[in-house]
Amino acid sequence: MNLSPHRPERPRHFARNLVVIGAGSAGLVSAYLAAALRARVTLVEGARMGGDCLNTGCVPSKALIRSARLAAESRRAAAFGLSGPAQTVDFAAVMARVQASIAAIAPHDSEARYTALGVDVQRGRAHILSPWCVAVDGRPLTTRAIVIAAGAEPMVPDLPGIEASGYLTSETLWQLRALPARLLVLGGGPVGCEMAQAFAQLGSAVTLVQQAPRLLMREDDEVSACIAARLAAEGVRVLTDHRPVAIETTDAVRALRVTHAGATHLVPFDALLVATGRRPRTAGYGLEELGIVLTPTRTIETNAWLQTIHPNILACGDVAGPYQFTHAAAHQAQAAVLTGLFAPLYRARPDYTVLPAVTFTDPEVARVGLNRREATRRGIAHEVVRYDLAELDRAIVDGAGEGFLSVLTPPGKDRILGATIVGAHAGEMLAEFALAMRHGIGLRGLLGTVHAYPTYAEANRAVAGAWRRAHASPIALGLLARFHAWRRGGR
Repeated sequence: MNLSPHRPERPRHFARNLVVIGAGSAGLVSAYLAAALRARVTLVEGARMGGDCLNTGCVPSKALIRSARLAAESRRAAAFGLSGPAQTVDFAAVMARVQASIAAIAPHDSEARYTALGVDVQRGRAHILSPWCVAVDGRPLTTRAIVIAAGAEPMVPDLPGIEASGYLTSETLWQLRALPARLLVLGGGPVGCEMAQAFAQLGSAVTLVQQAPRLLMREDDEVSACIAARLAAEGVRVLTDHRPVAIETTDAVRALRVTHAGATHLVPFDALLVATGRRPRTAGYGLEELGIVLTPTRTIETNAWLQTIHPNILACGDVAGPYQFTHAAAHQAQAAVLTGLFAPLYRARPDYTVLPAVTFTDPEVARVGLNRREATRRGIAHEVVRYDLAELDRAIVDGAGEGFLSVLTPPGKDRILGATIVGAHAGEMLAEFALAMRHGIGLRGLLGTVHAYPTYAEANRAVAGAWRRAHASPIALGLLARFHAWRRGGR
């Protein structure tokens, strides 16, 4: 077989319709859909089925967060006299529950399940030999199309002394069995904020160092301020606008040297969690030999249909970007499979216009579409309507009135450009806005929909009502007043 990336030899017959590289979120959806469409598909995974989401990401982090919330609620209950003194957290038991959660969900992503669905699962290292051939541990397999779903891995900054620090990442954090007395979290994005709060609730003395001037830089300023205040209230020492310089390790102490406002100081720690982002896995499976190029952000460069320079090689999920969400990976996988199996007769492209995102702090931060920062940056005319959860009956009785809803619309129109929710159950509440945006339902439609009482979802209707009041016509209101006066007999 001619392995030149410029003149690959196309076989006359293929063993597979599709080979999928990687059994994380994007790869599993790709293989499932291809099998459902009765294609002959092989799924290749060199590590654990389920990828990062199951083993080191979404599942373990949310299990840890749940345990941390229960610990915090226990302390609050004791403060209100509703229980005895709060107990010390058994961190080993917490981490055992994390592993039990992974084990309970693992059958959903298992080799046995996918084999039963009609997928040929092969365990081993994949290497793309040509656009038409993938080797699995050296065994060649011809295929009409290839989907690369190799995921991403933690990005570790090039700090002097970091290799000797014994740092943790989102992949290695789950090996802990003893609660660090002092945890330093490097990075103030979603993962950094979530883990800083969780470990503080579990009993660690947590310091969060963020080089940027605020937390959650993709969100509006008031969102960042709300989360920073809540973290501080939970005991997290939040150091924004602090630039890491080096890590100093001695027999007595480990510390991060940082600079701030022209001064340098040390932040000591017992454990260091690096949460400074993730980079796509693009090395070691043949991209270079095939001439497949990367973007400036190191994702695989694709067109709008997720095709690389070789149209039958596609990429989806974290390795393709631009979003690193499990649901974005699944959405892309559907488009990649349809294009891979049916092009040039049919091609599908992912639509990112309505893509929700949730940060699972307490309160949660949920957003879909534009926020004020993004709309302003793009020069999109907009107005904002806001509703405070402190006014919502259900939030009041639950003691969860912290937070707000913020909705962007075009000036004078009820079309939803975007929604941001900060509060309890924000991720669940966001679904109604995503549905409304996807199907062109405006705020008038939400206002005209009956919502059960008392629920958090009522806040969605309440913010629509606030928009309606702000856009009530003075002329129409004046005419109504005169009408009712006439009905009263002119008085």
